[in-house]
Amino acid sequence: MAETTDLDSLPTKELHDRAVKLAARRGDVKFLWELLKSIPAAEAAAGDLGESEADIKYVLPILDDYAHAGEGKIGEVLRPMYVDYLSKHA
Repeated sequence: MAETTDLDSLPTKELHDRAVKLAARRGDVKFLWELLKSIPAAEAAAGDLGESEADIKYVLPILDDYAHAGEGKIGEVLRPMYVDYLSKHA
């Protein structure tokens, strides 16, 4: 398992990339689905309410968001999810 303190020092984009890559390698569809479900709430928490509402109504934009969920304010909101997953499974 990865040390949480080591993970906390990584940039959010790297945490996202590592967590998603690890989940894909492990076939951890549950984590990937939880991430997809968390993106609209992260967008709302990051102040992008319009994007959040659109994602709730349409699935395809979520897939695009998934690819960028380690960037900017949204990545920062999701950061604890990446640290938690990597500290448990890496």
